[in-house]
Amino acid sequence: MKIGLRILLGYFLIVAIAGILLMRVFVQEVKPGVRQAMEDTLADTANVLAELATDDMLAGRIADGNFARRIEALRERDIDARIWDFTKHAVSYRIMVADARGIVVFDSAGIDVGRDHSRWNDVYRTLQGEYGARSTRSDPDDDSSSVMHVAAPIRHDDAIIGVLTVAKPNATMEPFILRSERIVRRWGLVLLGAALTIGLLAAWWLSRQLGGLQRYARAVTAGERATLPDSAGEFADLGRALETMRERLEGKQYVERYVHSLTHELKAPLTAIRGAAELLTDPALPDGDRIRFAAHVDQQSERMAQAIDKLLALAAVESRQRIEQPEQIDVAALVADVVDGFDLRAGKAGVEIIVMHAAAPQPIAGDAFLLRQAVSNLFDNALAHAPHGSRIEWQASDEAGQVVVEIRDGGSGIPDYALGRVFERFYSLPRPDGGRSSGLGLPFVAEVAELHGGSVSLSNREGGGAIARLSLPRTP
Repeated sequence: MKIGLRILLGYFLIVAIAGILLMRVFVQEVKPGVRQAMEDTLADTANVLAELATDDMLAGRIADGNFARRIEALRERDIDARIWDFTKHAVSYRIMVADARGIVVFDSAGIDVGRDHSRWNDVYRTLQGEYGARSTRSDPDDDSSSVMHVAAPIRHDDAIIGVLTVAKPNATMEPFILRSERIVRRWGLVLLGAALTIGLLAAWWLSRQLGGLQRYARAVTAGERATLPDSAGEFADLGRALETMRERLEGKQYVERYVHSLTHELKAPLTAIRGAAELLTDPALPDGDRIRFAAHVDQQSERMAQAIDKLLALAAVESRQRIEQPEQIDVAALVADVVDGFDLRAGKAGVEIIVMHAAAPQPIAGDAFLLRQAVSNLFDNALAHAPHGSRIEWQASDEAGQVVVEIRDGGSGIPDYALGRVFERFYSLPRPDGGRSSGLGLPFVAEVAELHGGSVSLSNREGGGAIARLSLPRTP
């Protein structure tokens, strides 16, 4: 499982647990909170009505006095109130009055008159001088049938002469409770959705940062050219640390590899020079041989100098990760300019260089100096293997979003065993004149092509000879 997915799952699990717990707490607190508010209102109402009922209670006309008539009239009142999303028409209060013994003497519903309520918690505790309230189900098996009763004492000269109870079904508050619960749940889901979106973005960002650094590290491990990805914060610091570590490690390995390569390449000419030098010290050596051995020393010295120069040029290209300041290059014009420099040498070798395709391809972005050197190496290689009287053909054309430079010679081609090795460092084939190259020209071309995001290939052509193809991405 990828780290981005693990981060997302972990983050969302924490948010989901927190959100569910939070919603449960809110939902569980909605119903008690509403009922507490209703009880507070009932307590105020009961005490107000108890004061209003005192005169009729003292006069013994609580059942048919002014208080009773007003309460009866209250039942006929159409409230027509819009409360939030609900319309209320009738009063949902039930008002009961019990005497000092707990016997009901007035009931706005006309149900419990004459019944003994002295054992009900609301009446019993109020008669004891305490706060009395209860919630009782009209149907023992139905929680929604519960009715809240809140009582207040009817006093005269500090004596409790009766109890007034205000009752209200809890079901009348259920729509408000359900509405609040729906709102809490809806916003809870919105919160979870927002948290999931933020988590997705955060996980994507973290995964992108880590993925870029991971791909960079893999490319460096594989020895490929890699550009440090754009990162932010600590990831940018980590990327710079990896880049510094790569540069230092590559610097050490580069020096070791090139010292080894240079040592290997210089052994043969040094051995030849040493052998010739020993022979030249012989006084009896004929003048003809002395001249020949001296020329051999000069030839091997030149070979060493060329190897060092080409190795340094190859090292300079290999150590570059990117082209810092690319410029627009007309590839056809660049190749034509290179060909002009080879005309004299080709004429002496009896080889004709001709252009096959005159249409100018689109420009590319790159380093003109390096491309000139790469194309020169390809022409040098073609000319070295082209027999007298043959010709070298070249063209620069557009192919599927790339500019392709093709150079075809009329030589003997590449042996099958060497096709997969021609771009290896120091690997070379015998030339028609009996000499050998340094084996660094084609590796240099491959490095330049890769630096430009392109490629190079060398293959045999029908009828004899080789085809070198340098493919470079076209400028968008």
